[in-house]
Amino acid sequence: MIAVIDYNMGNIRSLGYALQRLGAEWKLTADPEEIRNASHIILPGVGNAAEAMANLKRLELPGVITKTRRPVLGICVGMQVMCRHSEEGDAECMGIFDAKVKRFHEAPGVKVPNMGWCQLSNMESKLFKGIASGEFVYFVHSYFAPLCSDTIATSRHPDMFSAALKYENFYGCQFHPEKSGETGERILDNFLKI
Repeated sequence: MIAVIDYNMGNIRSLGYALQRLGAEWKLTADPEEIRNASHIILPGVGNAAEAMANLKRLELPGVITKTRRPVLGICVGMQVMCRHSEEGDAECMGIFDAKVKRFHEAPGVKVPNMGWCQLSNMESKLFKGIASGEFVYFVHSYFAPLCSDTIATSRHPDMFSAALKYENFYGCQFHPEKSGETGERILDNFLKI
């Protein structure tokens, strides 16, 4: 059973449909025991990093997440709160990934938020098995993780940033695989096979 963490920050409907299309058995839960016993854990996220961390702390889930040996996938804000810190609300985060999340700077020709389809490149993980460099995935974000030792895929807006991160059993996607068509579904399927 896949645990999708319920902490009031997720785009659960789209993610649920994507998991159903893959034939995956999943449950929306904030129960620590159900999360600990899941085969895989997904931390979705839409919204504010500081609010996301406050919700996780209220539910006493950061320790459950950081101590698990199960595969964990953070999506969008879910990935950002797995980093060390976020400029969004000056939030101290879980510290799994060695990155400090920053806000995009508005400039001529650079829109914030970055919303739409961007290309993946420099993919270095079984998360991207069968995905060619240059494939497009869907992003909606104003904050990003810079390139770091945990970067396993990159994209540009306009400068290069971490599109995905990995440390041990923890994975993060800044983009939304559940909204990224066949490419996104393959990435989710690859995660479920880890």
